[in-house]
Order: sequence, then C-alpha cells, then structure tokens
Amino acid sequence: MTVRIVTDSLSDLASDLVGKLDITVVPLTVLFGHETFLDRITITTDEFYHRLVHGDVWPASTQPSPQDFANTYDKLAEMSSEILVIILSSKLSGTVQSATAGKRLMKTKKCRVEVIDSQTVAGGLGLVVLAAAKKAQEGLSMDELIDFTGKALKRSHFLVYFDTLKYLTKGGRIGKAQGFLGSVLSIKPILNIKDGEMSPVTRVRSNSAGIAYLNNYVNSFKNIESILIEHTTSVESADELAKIIAAAHSKVPILRSTVAPVLGTYGGPDAFAVSVLEAEGK
Repeated sequence: MTVRIVTDSLSDLASDLVGKLDITVVPLTVLFGHETFLDRITITTDEFYHRLVHGDVWPASTQPSPQDFANTYDKLAEMSSEILVIILSSKLSGTVQSATAGKRLMKTKKCRVEVIDSQTVAGGLGLVVLAAAKKAQEGLSMDELIDFTGKALKRSHFLVYFDTLKYLTKGGRIGKAQGFLGSVLSIKPILNIKDGEMSPVTRVRSNSAGIAYLNNYVNSFKNIESILIEHTTSVESADELAKIIAAAHSKVPILRSTVAPVLGTYGGPDAFAVSVLEAEGK
C-alpha cells in the first residue's frame, strides 16, 4: 500500500501537482483582524495580495491545530497504513509541533505516522515534497522515503529577493537578517534559509539586480533536477527570471507558483524567489 504524503500550505505547491501526486496539504490560517481565512482555500492569492497592498489591516497568521492534523491522518488512514508528513521549518512556525501532537489525537491506532521538520520553506520545501511523492508512487517503503527525504533536503536550496524587510520584521520572522534593517531604503535584501531560519546573503540596489543575482545563483549548480520560481505581487519579475533561467536550462523542469498568503504576510509585495533541487548523486 502506498505511503501517503502530507505537507502544509507553505510548501507553495500548485493544486494540479498536488492532485496528480496525491499530496495532502494542511492549510495554515491568515488573519485580517477578526477575519480568518484558510490559506489558499477560503482566500485566494489574488484576494490576499489586494488586501495586503490596499487594505488598512495588517495580516497575521496561525498554524493548524493538532486536531486539524489528527483529522487529516484519520482520513488518510482509511487508504493507507503509513503517512509521511513533511513540514516547514520549526524555527519559522509551530506547525511541526502541531503535526507531531496530532498523532496522539488520532482515532485510528494502526497507522504509522512520521513527521519530518524540513528546516526550510516555500519552494525549498515544495520541491522535496514533490520528489518524495513521486518516490512514494514508485513504491518506496516508509523507511526508504524517510531516508530519501532527508537526503533530498540537503540537495534543496532556496533564495528570495525582498523589496522590503518591513513585513518580515513585523511578523517576527527576521531571523539572522536583523543586521539588514539599518540599510537605506534603496537597498534590497536577498536572503536564504540557514539552520532553519532566514539568513542574510547580500543586498542589491534594484529589482533587475535581484533578478540577475538569482539567475547567477541557479547557474552555480551544475546538475539540477528541478527549479521552482515564485512571486508575491511581482509576476513580471518572476516571468523575466523564468525566461532567463529557461534559456540556460532548457532540459530542467521549471515550476511556477504564487507565494501562499501566509508566507505573503511576511514576504510583502514585490518579493520573488527561486528554489533549486540538485540531482541525486551530484
């Protein structure tokens, strides 16, 4: 029986891929004052970013409850006796803790559930979840999938351009990029994930310089299995980045996504990112 794969909505996976690979996504919640919305379910990315840019209420977010995960596990246990859960970094959210606690609340007792703290987020998480789901469909056992996922996470790399750090700071997710806060307004930060939290890489002076930097970053990898490009409101920047990367990596699958509302709470407008999954054995 196939191992079922579960992740959270901050993996930023497009719905068609999720459906094709039988991935179950547990949504986080975004809040505008007293209004609550399930990430990508009861609020679309377009609706969220319109409110983020034009609204007067600062958004917040919250993780799924342990019971949310328990309900998900019980439903999947009707189809499989093994569930692998791959979740965003525990240093960015308490979602891993909820996913782990949810195991104790399950009604079904004869189902093995394993939770992996990915120590990453967004496309860096999404590409690994996709790779694990493909391996699950090929028939890998739970233990084989756990080993595969651990190795895949070491091959996964994430880099993001921010037009401003205001939203990341307000949301308390600034991490090791605290030192960038004193930068003049014309400086645009580029961050990655290091040890599970946001970490500074460099600063550039313009959107176009950000595109060039992310492109050069992708070109620094010799053997690439897949690439994911995503954006908040800056679809034109993501399109340009995708065009440049595709010209040099014509044989590599390049996936596209819009940053999920909960992540957009911290990314803010005009952010875009690229994730790279290196090929196995390289």
